[in-house]
Amino acid sequence: MGGFAMPTSTGGGADGDVEFEGKITWYVVLCAIIAATGGLMFGYDIGISGGVTAMDDFLKKFFHIVYVRKHEVKESNYCKYDNQGLQLFTSSLYLAAIIASFFASKACTKYGRKRTMQAASLFFLTGVVLDCAAMNLPMLIIGRIFLGFGVGFANQAVPLFLSEIAPVRIRGALNILFQLQVTIGIFIANIVNYFTSNLHPWGWRLSLGLAGIPASILCLGSLLITETPTSLIERKKQDEGLQVLKKIRGTNNVNAEFQELVRASEIAWQVKHPFRNLRKRNSRPQLIIGIMIQVYQQFTGINAIMFYSPVLFQTMGFRNDASLLSAVITGLVNVFSTIVSIVLVDRVGRRKLLLQAAVQMLIAQTIIGGILAAKLHDNNSLDKGLAIAVVVFVCVFVAGFAWSWGPLGWLIPSETFPLETRTAGYAFAVSSNMLFTFLIAQAFLSMLCHMKAGIFFFFAAWIVIMGLSAAFLLPETKGIPIDEMTERVWKKHPYWKRFVDDDGHELAEVEKGTQG
Repeated sequence: MGGFAMPTSTGGGADGDVEFEGKITWYVVLCAIIAATGGLMFGYDIGISGGVTAMDDFLKKFFHIVYVRKHEVKESNYCKYDNQGLQLFTSSLYLAAIIASFFASKACTKYGRKRTMQAASLFFLTGVVLDCAAMNLPMLIIGRIFLGFGVGFANQAVPLFLSEIAPVRIRGALNILFQLQVTIGIFIANIVNYFTSNLHPWGWRLSLGLAGIPASILCLGSLLITETPTSLIERKKQDEGLQVLKKIRGTNNVNAEFQELVRASEIAWQVKHPFRNLRKRNSRPQLIIGIMIQVYQQFTGINAIMFYSPVLFQTMGFRNDASLLSAVITGLVNVFSTIVSIVLVDRVGRRKLLLQAAVQMLIAQTIIGGILAAKLHDNNSLDKGLAIAVVVFVCVFVAGFAWSWGPLGWLIPSETFPLETRTAGYAFAVSSNMLFTFLIAQAFLSMLCHMKAGIFFFFAAWIVIMGLSAAFLLPETKGIPIDEMTERVWKKHPYWKRFVDDDGHELAEVEKGTQG
């Protein structure tokens, strides 16, 4: 396919004096959009689970005690939904994804990114069938576990795929397609919940069943896309890798980039135990940043809002329809704000977006917590004006997250690891995300019950910590080829350079590491 622009990008050596030539081809964009459908699966599940857990028909069938507490017991506003089983419905997916991410790492290396995405869609479809047809709680939870396997495999493979096929100058924008589709999935799920909540008694089954659509798109669409040149060369299919590189760059003049990939692969071939190699001192910067940014992403409090936004808005006194509509509004803000990130990330850079958004989210969380602490007590509702103000500041918070810590939490770990530890390192990043997503999902309703409005101050304190960490520890990776990060980023960072030896990327050092 032809290209619609002809940029060149600097790379191909430690001095950055060789140019990687290539167009931004329509085929690359098509591959990226199809692969990013893995984010649509993930986002739809995030959005749908919160709405379903607020539906009376669902609660009556699986969590009758919560249904009774919601309608018949004079319970504190903050404690109506405090139930470990209900939280397990949401969080069990992420517990399964933690385990799946390590198997997905092996699959990415041995079978490629494309096959791993196909496996993700099949796992997810199995979970959809089980949940849609669930007759009891064990069947429901087993379905969630299969969904978790799908999420773990997709979240491992998709960001790596996107970073590896993208020309360097638009790598950030293409990678953020994953997060954009996550936000679109959340938005679609909120709309679906708004309408299915009035379809009694099977509306919740339709909500859960429609998750099969994005999984089917990924399954069928993955038949049309290519494997990444990096993965092909890594698996010693050099001729095929060269042809694919020419196709996705829209030019035959790809020798500089091809040689860079071959060099990185030759180093990677020497590493027999990539997980063991992550213990080395010169792997520490990438590993710490990869895990740190994923953990911080969850401690912004975003998934507490996204999972449970209908429940949260009902806690504030919104009726069921009004709470679901408010969730739709925040979902729409989420989508448009992620588009802002696509536009800005390769122009402004990663660090500036993260630092600006940390300030914005801190202000929003503090104001929300202040309003609830002052005005929402155990058995009252917020005045209409204050309730609208809370929704507005939730939107301000979501907007800041959506153009920064949301998409960049997936982008930065996918572009910072060298090839020899890339899939293993990214597995740790993904599993860290899933672990802390599980903890937040499992604990949020109980934390809301016991901490009440203080939970927003809890997340605000974490935002301060993560903003300071970004300011002092996070390097800028904009415009740097992913196989040159060690030379051009880590060795020049004021703090991290002490961990990366001058020969830290040389073959002799790698060979020594494999013997550990």
